[in-house]
Amino acid sequence: MELKEALTILKKNGYKYTDKRELMLHIFQREGRYLTAKEVLDYMQLDYPGLSFDTIYRNLSLFEDLGIIEGTEWDGERRYRIHCNSDNHHHHLICTECGKTLTLHVCPMNAILGKPEDFEITGHKFEIYGRCADCGNRSGTY
Repeated sequence: MELKEALTILKKNGYKYTDKRELMLHIFQREGRYLTAKEVLDYMQLDYPGLSFDTIYRNLSLFEDLGIIEGTEWDGERRYRIHCNSDNHHHHLICTECGKTLTLHVCPMNAILGKPEDFEITGHKFEIYGRCADCGNRSGTY
């Protein structure tokens, strides 16, 4: 998602544009990976030293509710990334070392379930966790 689109979504839903919200969106775009609230806070405190976790969590929750960012959980911690630009149904491979994501262009649900009888699937999420080639090379496992 582009910054302009995210700011339009905020405005359309009655939320103000702020420098902090713009910076947060820039961080997600620049990093292009899943980030923890702590990582977002650390990046933002360079420009806003007094910034609190409450402000970060409030905006992360707002951005997720509006579909600007998407969240997942691993190792007991919530992590966030900018929402994908693609309108095509897809899933992700997620590196648990660096948070980088790769798109999985097939849907495993089709192979697992097909179309269940007497049940309408309205949504699902499928993620595979591991190490990307860059992180695997650093640890000597590839």
